[in-house]
Amino acid sequence: MHTPAITGTGVFTPDQVIKNAELVTAFNAYVDLFNAEHASAIEAGEVAAKEYSSEDFIVKASGINQRYVIDKTGILDPHVMHPLLRQRSDDEPSLMAEMALDAAHKALVQAGKTATDVDAVICACSNLERAYPAIAIEIQDKLQSQGFAFDMNVACSSATFGIQAAADMVRSGSIRSALVVNPEICSAHLEWRDRDCHFIFGDVATATLIERAEDAKGAYFEIKSTRCATTFSNNIRNNNGYLRRSRPDGLRDRRDMQFMQNGRKVFKEVLPLVADHIAVHLDASGVQADDLKRLWLHQANKSMNDFIGRKVLGRTPEPGEQPNILQDYANTSSAGSIIAFSKYSNDLKDGDLGLICSFGAGYSVGSVLLQRHA
Repeated sequence: MHTPAITGTGVFTPDQVIKNAELVTAFNAYVDLFNAEHASAIEAGEVAAKEYSSEDFIVKASGINQRYVIDKTGILDPHVMHPLLRQRSDDEPSLMAEMALDAAHKALVQAGKTATDVDAVICACSNLERAYPAIAIEIQDKLQSQGFAFDMNVACSSATFGIQAAADMVRSGSIRSALVVNPEICSAHLEWRDRDCHFIFGDVATATLIERAEDAKGAYFEIKSTRCATTFSNNIRNNNGYLRRSRPDGLRDRRDMQFMQNGRKVFKEVLPLVADHIAVHLDASGVQADDLKRLWLHQANKSMNDFIGRKVLGRTPEPGEQPNILQDYANTSSAGSIIAFSKYSNDLKDGDLGLICSFGAGYSVGSVLLQRHA
C-alpha cells in the first residue's frame, strides 16, 4: 500500500468578468422587455410579471460580487441571456479540454512533474460538453500522457469524488499518479432569465495532481482519508439530455432544461447532511475538529459555508480558517473547493491538518482529510 498525496494544483480563470451591477442592468432590461411583450396577459392575470433584481439582493442571497465567464456578451444582451460560444470543428480541441489543459499544466509545474509522469486523467465536473468520446481522453491526448482516462459526474461533488477515486488507485498501487481536472462552464446551463438564480454561477477549471508521497518533489498534502456519500434528491436538477428529442415538446424552450433548484429545501436538507458527514469522517479518522487548521468548503453560498463552519468547529471560524472565494468566482460547482484549496493552502505548516469538502446535487457530499508535509 502506498500513501497518496496532492502535490500540485492549478486554476484556469477566464478573462471576462461580470460584476453584479452590469448583471443587474442586463437582467432588469430583460424584465422590461418581457413585461412589455406580455403586458396583456399580465393584466389578465394569465402570466406573472417578472420582478427586478438588485445588487443588494444578490449579495444578501449569496455573498457573490462578481463571476468569471467564457462569454459575457450574450449573457448581458437582454435579447439573448446566455453565453455565445463559437462552434468548433471536430478537429479542434473542445472548450472544456482547452480550459482543463491550462489548469493541468499549472498543477504539473507546481508539482515539478511533466505529462509523462501522469498515469490517469479523470475529468470530473457537473456538466460535460458531450457524451462521448470522453473529455478526459481528449485531455489525455492533448497532454500526451499515457495510461487511461475517464469522465465522471457527481455534480458539485465531482472533484472530491474524483480525488477519492485517484487516491484509491494510487494507494493500491495500480497507478503512480493521476490528474483530476474540473472544467466547469456553468454559465451555459444557468437560466440567466430567472431572478432566483441568475447570479449564482461562473466559469473556471481546476486541476489536482495526486501521486505517491514518495514521488513528491517538494511540499505536499498527504491524503489521510476520504469519505463520499450520496442520497437521492430531485431538489437540484437539470433535465436536459439525449432523450430530449424523443419526447413530446422536448425541443421547446423548457425551464427544466437548465439549472433548477428548490433553494429553501436544499438549504434545510443539505446543511445537516454535510455537517454530520464531516463529523463522522473526522471521528472515523481519529481527528478532533479543533485539530483542523483549514476548511476548504464548496463555494455555493456564504451563509451555507458560515453555518457549516460553525457546526463543524463548534464556534465561529477565525479569519482564514474557512476561506471563501465565491465573492470573486461565484459558484463554480465542483471547482469551488479546489480553488479555495489552491489559493489558501501554502501557508499551512508541517503537520497541519485541513479538510476539503464539496456537496451538491444528488444529494452528494465528499470530503478529503489532508496533512501538510513541508
